[in-house]
Amino acid sequence: MKREELKKLNLTDEQIDKVMSLHGADVESMKSKSEELSKTNESLQSQIAERDKDLKSLKKQAGDNEELNNQFKDLQSKYKQDTENLSKELQQTKLNSAVDSELGKAKVRNTKAAKALLNMDEVKLNDKGEVEGLDNQISSLQKTDGYLFDQGNKEPYQPQGGGGNTDPDPIAAMTNIFKGE
Repeated sequence: MKREELKKLNLTDEQIDKVMSLHGADVESMKSKSEELSKTNESLQSQIAERDKDLKSLKKQAGDNEELNNQFKDLQSKYKQDTENLSKELQQTKLNSAVDSELGKAKVRNTKAAKALLNMDEVKLNDKGEVEGLDNQISSLQKTDGYLFDQGNKEPYQPQGGGGNTDPDPIAAMTNIFKGE
């Protein structure tokens, strides 16, 4: 979607900005979901490859039954630990993705800086995939560190007394002295 296409539809600049903002939020959401799925896929592919390798190795070494049982138990505990680690990693990835999405909706200018100011221990992902414990933190961040958020179009800063240079021109002052003014 391009601004030129929207202008051809006779939309005002304000309407175009709103449409682009909504479109940008959707794109960011889909981008984070795509990254999450990609990481999950890579993780599962590597886990399957490692398990296949371990099973082939186990078949080759299937000489002694007791040794085989020990290796089997070791592999079971290793797989259990790997599965737990991957599950935690996946949950963390989902949480980070959801937090990034929520920060994007709040129009944060720099998500990395905003995340550094958040207490991530209080932020949880519920069963529905919704972030809990983040809204209050974003609200307080908007109050304390408002510069991190895009507040829309604001008037440019105009300092008081900025009417120009009030110092007299030294050349003109000397000329006036010689003229007797």
